[in-house]
Amino acid sequence: MAKSDDAAKAPAGKGKLKLILLIVVGLLLAIGASVGGTWYIMHSSASKSAPAAETATNVKQPAIFEPMLPAFVANFNQNGRQRYLQVSITLLARNPSDLEALKVHMPVIRNNLVMLFSGQSFDTLATPVGQEMLRQKVTASVQEVAQKELGKVVVEQALFTNFVLQ
Repeated sequence: MAKSDDAAKAPAGKGKLKLILLIVVGLLLAIGASVGGTWYIMHSSASKSAPAAETATNVKQPAIFEPMLPAFVANFNQNGRQRYLQVSITLLARNPSDLEALKVHMPVIRNNLVMLFSGQSFDTLATPVGQEMLRQKVTASVQEVAQKELGKVVVEQALFTNFVLQ
């Protein structure tokens, strides 16, 4: 009878061991599935958003050119002689809605530019370097008004499409 008691106890011990092993294997599978699922979701969402972010930063919107009409005419004295400057300006922007919003402030921009042109020297404007410096000042002046009024720089560049000194 001692043998039968040992035989009865042995299968019960093996059954508990099998149950514990099944529980451990089940937990390991559940943890592995959880980690794998999390990794898959994180990886797939990162790969989907990365090209969209790259596309948004790498692709520029098409250029929009907006002429400022009429042309600017400014006069100034140079060694007692009256001098005139006529400048036609075209603004380069990328966002049409921002450019439309900036048009409301065009009187302020035109005033600032007339004052800027009137304060120039004829000798400086007669050189290509002086003209480029003036173009950069015009761009900065327009961008300053846009930043102040709209909270962002709308105009990328101001371009001279006609420049006459007399």
